[in-house]
Amino acid sequence: MAAAELTAHQLIAQHRPTLDQALETIRTRAYWSPHPEHPKAYGEDGSLGMAEGKAAFDALLGSRLDLGQPGTDDWVGGEVSPYGIELGVTYPHADIDVLLPAMKAGQRAWRDAGAETRAVVCLEILKRISDRTHEFAHAVMHTSGQAFMMAFQAGGPHAQDRGLEAVAYAYVEQVRTPDTAEWTKPQGKREPLALNKQFTPVPRGIALLIGCNTFPTWNGYPGLFASLATGNPVLVKPHPRAVLPLALTVQVARQVLAEAGFDPNLVALAAERPGEGIAKTLATRPEIRIIDYTGSTAFGDWLEANARQAQVYTEKAGVNTVIVESTDNYKGMLSNLAFSLSLYSGQMCTTPQNLLIPRDGIRTEDGPKSYDEVVADLAKSVGDLLGDDARANALLGAIVNPDVKARLEAASGLGEVALASREIRNPEFPDAVVRTPVIVKLDGAKPDAEAAYMSECFGPVSFAVAVDSADEAVELLRRTIRDKGAMTVGAYTTSQEVEQAVQEACLEECAQLSLNLTGGVYVNQTAAFSDFHGSGGNPAANAALCDGAFVANRFRLVEVRREA
Repeated sequence: MAAAELTAHQLIAQHRPTLDQALETIRTRAYWSPHPEHPKAYGEDGSLGMAEGKAAFDALLGSRLDLGQPGTDDWVGGEVSPYGIELGVTYPHADIDVLLPAMKAGQRAWRDAGAETRAVVCLEILKRISDRTHEFAHAVMHTSGQAFMMAFQAGGPHAQDRGLEAVAYAYVEQVRTPDTAEWTKPQGKREPLALNKQFTPVPRGIALLIGCNTFPTWNGYPGLFASLATGNPVLVKPHPRAVLPLALTVQVARQVLAEAGFDPNLVALAAERPGEGIAKTLATRPEIRIIDYTGSTAFGDWLEANARQAQVYTEKAGVNTVIVESTDNYKGMLSNLAFSLSLYSGQMCTTPQNLLIPRDGIRTEDGPKSYDEVVADLAKSVGDLLGDDARANALLGAIVNPDVKARLEAASGLGEVALASREIRNPEFPDAVVRTPVIVKLDGAKPDAEAAYMSECFGPVSFAVAVDSADEAVELLRRTIRDKGAMTVGAYTTSQEVEQAVQEACLEECAQLSLNLTGGVYVNQTAAFSDFHGSGGNPAANAALCDGAFVANRFRLVEVRREA
């Protein structure tokens, strides 16, 4: 262990104001972020600017990322960017029987440090990651396929915000109970009973973070920092196609922990050989007491059923739905939906899939619009948005894996195509697979159509589902959430009755709802400190990012009583 270079006092002085502001913001739910969203905000005060960040990323290509972990028995890699670049980075492969005991060795000192010290150490980790946001942005871009600006914002400041948010919630839950209490119970004429009581937040044990391909940092940081801030060591198992962003995160965390006088093995990486599939093995190890997972429903269900020794937090998948019943801003509605369907080629767990539209049409400020007109106008709006190839590349990014491409190509056979997907060339990355979204018209009354729209079709595929009425749309929405889950729900209506029915369905089935979005906020975007991502109350996810329930069960309170 390295000699301490950062004292708790120094870290508290530096980061306590940020922690306090985060605590206030999760109480008020107002807008705030300490992490700049604009690329030009970086390059001073020790942070990497655009050129330095790109150079740092380029220097990683073809390198060996030695984290100094115990138990390294091999070096593994093989990531290929969705933009066609072979990253060539190799990572330590761990002998788990050596690494896991080493991770537990530092847990006592980390537990005894207390909630505040743990929080500010986590904030120092986030600060150093923030200083390297440009470098991380390229790492996210070339593992997820996000376009650069999205990788910069979602993979950088927005992910860092979510990590800080988790630290704030973790701190709140740990200090809810005082460290000590003097307890006195009167006994009438006899001497009162008196006890001194001590309460300690005790971590559950090693946490396993199973990373995802599409948003390795944004989806990874909440669980990582929630577990670390509550005293648990964290073993990071990245998706095999998106190792680099989380490996860099582990590298930073280990450096900060060592400088603060703690065991760097409190955070470690578990990279795997091609096809090794170590997630199931790790998830059922008795040392693993917490699991955070983002990915497919099938594996999420398996974890919930089989990792019985661990507290499991899953974000799986759902069928996100938007009801289009009426609007007083038709052009704004179409523009908003077009952007939502196009962003990152629909490869977001929050992207709308099913658009429920009455077959008799909708009311607008310009008069009635038929079902066919609404679908045609939406298709035109998407086409206009993506008509310029440079703008399309900046919005769409690249298709992350062959499965998404296959689903996109198969979608045209499911119904009448209202908007065909087209191939776009990326001149900077000619090997990138870039495709525009497809919109398919389906009749909600037909059983074969139901088989399509009631199945998740992850990627740039959406279904314009004709329904008999607003009531039927609400009932189908309710059934979809209950049976398939939903990370997001949207609705467009000028009717108070319909709005109330949609809201009640979402309250009863526990789904996050966005109403009548026509401006620069989209149904598939959420803001840290204010919006909840998922609810934990429907099949799409058993946890929300981020609330008290997401952190409170990562530790238990242990009491020691002594007679006064």
